[in-house]
Amino acid sequence: MHHPDRPTLEHIQSARERIADSIRPTPVISAAPARNPICDAPLMLKLECLQVTGSFKPRGALSRATTMAPGSIKGLITASGGNHGLGTAYAAHRLGVSAVVYLPESAPAEKADKLRDWGAEVRIHGAIWDESNSAALAAAETEQLAYIHAFTDPDVIAGQGTIGLEILENAPEIDTLVVAIGGGGLIAGVATAVKTLKPGIRVIGVEPVGAPTHHASRQAGEVVTLDAIRSRAGTLSPRRSEALNFEIINDLVDDIVLVEDDAMQQASQWLWKEFGVGTELAGAASVAAVQAGLAKGNRPLAIVCGAGSDGLL
Repeated sequence: MHHPDRPTLEHIQSARERIADSIRPTPVISAAPARNPICDAPLMLKLECLQVTGSFKPRGALSRATTMAPGSIKGLITASGGNHGLGTAYAAHRLGVSAVVYLPESAPAEKADKLRDWGAEVRIHGAIWDESNSAALAAAETEQLAYIHAFTDPDVIAGQGTIGLEILENAPEIDTLVVAIGGGGLIAGVATAVKTLKPGIRVIGVEPVGAPTHHASRQAGEVVTLDAIRSRAGTLSPRRSEALNFEIINDLVDDIVLVEDDAMQQASQWLWKEFGVGTELAGAASVAAVQAGLAKGNRPLAIVCGAGSDGLL
């Protein structure tokens, strides 16, 4: 029995039409010939770090926001480790409404600065995303703002799934797709798209060793709440996910592997030296898994999901 809100390929295709004018299709490139070969096969990279605001998040935020009746909302509100907030601020900018973004204290200052550049009001609350999110939900009600969840809204998941459509159009030959997991909106959407269109493809999720939210949930057979977060990759580090994401990931994701923060940092530095692409730790997680031999495939593709500089420090 499927979750009643579970998005389908048709939902993803509809989202793509709604957001087409507001996002940029991002390139798929080959990592070969690399100076330091990182796998036995030619690795492909989907550079979603080149998306507007620096990550994939505008896709989901716009997908949700464009389902709202024009003129029915005075502003958007969300909680974020940074990237989803930027996506929501950008969606608000496109719609001509206000944006409020709650950030945890751990969010990089550069994220807050970028949010203000997009016109968002930034509110710092709580040590981790989950605490910021509780405050955002309360404020949405008292201030009558439209709340957009970072990863469990079906329209958000459908928006992220548009990446899967682009990948199969640009690299139909791939047999393995490697995707970082935070809350699970990206991998849920992408896996729905690619598994529907190409059922034989393998989808491998990647989490930090210090924030194994979905890995632990899969082992337990239900959504679990981590007792603590021990990773510097803040955008991959909610303490718990939600039932909708858990169900989709359980059904469609073949394996979930764990990488150390140091491995993500090395992968980020490799992306910078090899391609001049600056990523945050989370953005390099999928490449780190390939480098570590945890995500093998004959024709693998890794999604580089977020720009930043913390991976280069």
